Amino acid sequence: MMRLTTLAALLSFSIAARAQKFENLAMTPPMGWNSWNTFAVKIDEKMVMDMADAMVTSGMRDAGYIYLVLDDGWMAMERDAQGNLVPDPQKFPHGIKAVADYVHSKGLKFGLYNCAGTKTCAGYPGTRGCEYQDARNYAAWEIDYLKFDWCSSEGINAREAYATMSKALRKAGRPIIFSLCEWGQNKPWEWAAPIGQLWRTTGDINPLYDGIKRYGNWHANGVMTIVDLQADLARYAGPGHWNDPDMLEVGNGMSQPEDRTHFSMWCMLAAPLISGNDLRKMSPQTTAILTNKEAIAIDQDPLGAQGIRYSTRDSVETWVKPLQNGDWAICFLNRSLNPKNLSFDWGKENIADSLVHSALNVHSTTYSLHDCWQGKNVGSTSAPLAATIPPHDVILLRLKK
Repeated sequence: MMRLTTLAALLSFSIAARAQKFENLAMTPPMGWNSWNTFAVKIDEKMVMDMADAMVTSGMRDAGYIYLVLDDGWMAMERDAQGNLVPDPQKFPHGIKAVADYVHSKGLKFGLYNCAGTKTCAGYPGTRGCEYQDARNYAAWEIDYLKFDWCSSEGINAREAYATMSKALRKAGRPIIFSLCEWGQNKPWEWAAPIGQLWRTTGDINPLYDGIKRYGNWHANGVMTIVDLQADLARYAGPGHWNDPDMLEVGNGMSQPEDRTHFSMWCMLAAPLISGNDLRKMSPQTTAILTNKEAIAIDQDPLGAQGIRYSTRDSVETWVKPLQNGDWAICFLNRSLNPKNLSFDWGKENIADSLVHSALNVHSTTYSLHDCWQGKNVGSTSAPLAATIPPHDVILLRLKK
């Protein structure tokens, strides 16, 4: 039995290793919007079109948010007589292709959801056993992004299931970003790089600063809980293959400092920036956070390095991220409920990233300090940084030569 189990594992690994995703997609972390966090399955074609319009008028598209992804609940409860997925005729009377065409007309790209199991998480038809057929339909509908979930997957090998869908997308011929939503249960960061462009590293997020929220037999994670789970995954991220700590909850009920912290940390982590709020009802503060070009530039930096936690001192964490052309991003994160005084002497620190062979050498180079949220320079590395960080807030700096 042990020998057979080992053989099955080796076969599974071989299948995954041979899978060839579309290359040169998502060379920086994907940016866009997803319907689930706000709407769950209460979706229809008017909402999608309204959201596409809002992505343009709000400035989200021009800030880099390109992918509009329709999550669970878009399909009818049964496949048709030929085994094809059918859009819900009440929600999408004109079909998915018409919706995709509208999204494309706005200069955006369109994404859909399905599941590796027999049913989606909301109980709609999953893809198990229909991978190639579904991939052909996605290509015919001209979708650009597939989020592939992990519900109703009992007894299914994750590597094999995701590799099969990846090969099906490749066979269908249309370049489609493949987002593995496997919740990190089988450590996809160790095997998914040949299969997809991004993979979830945790269970679902919740608009909660820290801790978890229980829903019966499962729970959702707060922002800081998810951040802690990313701390050792930097070596697995890079251009075309990203760790995905789940969608953004900015604008969904946390305080403004907490939203700013959430967004800053996702940018430091080189995470996909997939907003999940109602773009039609954004406050000016939410819009300002989501479209902050200086923070986004840190996330979208072409070097593709994921930030690492450098130190923790009196509830203040220092995260560092090397950037292209020798710049650095530094984020000081106050995780406490009280303001914290910061004194950071650059000359006494030894900041480096061995993964990209980069070091912050303030003894030979003086860097200017640019505060990304204030939008102004706040000194240089020639003198210690002194500041007060409000509760649950951050100071996000770009260090420039």
